[in-house]
Amino acid sequence: MSHDTALEVYRGALPVVLVSLVAGLFAGTILGSETMRAGIESVPGLLLLLPAFLATRGGVYGSLGARLSSGLHQGVIEPRFEYDERLANAVVASFVNGMAVSAFIACVAFLVLAFSGGGGSLLQLLGIMLVAGFLSALLMLSVLVSVVLVGYRRGYDPDNVVGPLVTTLGDVFGVFFLLVGVVVVGWFV
Repeated sequence: MSHDTALEVYRGALPVVLVSLVAGLFAGTILGSETMRAGIESVPGLLLLLPAFLATRGGVYGSLGARLSSGLHQGVIEPRFEYDERLANAVVASFVNGMAVSAFIACVAFLVLAFSGGGGSLLQLLGIMLVAGFLSALLMLSVLVSVVLVGYRRGYDPDNVVGPLVTTLGDVFGVFFLLVGVVVVGWFV
């Protein structure tokens, strides 16, 4: 790799990394808010599943971003907003994976709590994770696909954008919608 190529990669990634930094601080602000702390205290197991939930947002939707990037570079996905079977299949698979992983995390957190004597409700944890997983999936898929396609058309290499974008979106939307899930499930359970 030549010096110019490394400089181009640096220039392409720097704006996204800076935006990710600010958005990450925003996610931390939500996490440290009084409302979130109250939610963590009121739902046994919420703090246990939070890191797994955030990590899987990055894993599941990072795979989609990598698939989009590869498809654009190979020319098998066109950077246009029109129906593309490959793109649609990748988005649907990511959505299903995101929801399945959310439900799995809730079940594992419940089992850990049950074996450790920490209490907790499977219905409550599952409800929170399904609400948070569904809402975060809708926004992450919409923003990720839009930013990658528009960015590619404007000359940005998706390889430089996808990583910081997915982790940031996962943190911001994950923390926010986890809080929304606590509130929504609290109305019913």
